Formats: sequence, C-alpha cells, structure tokens
Amino acid sequence: MTQRVHTKEPETVLEASAGIDVPGREITRGRGGLSELLGLTLVAGAGVLFVVRPEFYEAGVHILATRAASLVH
Repeated sequence: MTQRVHTKEPETVLEASAGIDVPGREITRGRGGLSELLGLTLVAGAGVLFVVRPEFYEAGVHILATRAASLVH
C-alpha cells in the first residue's frame, strides 16, 4: 500500500487485500482477458509455425537483419 493511500484511508490495515471493497477506491476487473487470449494465440501460432515451417523464421530474421543494416548505412 502506498503512503498516499494509507494517509487517505487511515482505518485500512496494511495487510488488506486488493479484493476488499474500500469506499473511494476504483478497482478495474475483467479487462485484458480478450487481449491476453489473442496474445497467447499469436505466440502459440508463431511457435507452431517455427516448428512446422522453419524457413519462414529464417526469412523473417533475414528481413529484420537487412532492414537494420540499411538503417545503419
């Protein structure tokens, strides 16, 4: 718990969990579930693509290396 929250709510104990409803405190729940799912799906797809078709990975590394070298020159 930060000092700012502690001074605003002196009756709150330091060990209070974040799930306790405290008046005046906004807790955002349930956000990011879809974006987390999409991110994990993207990573899993990239992993499968790396195993099934390694030439795509090599081509991607080559493109990134070429662009990085062109920025240096």
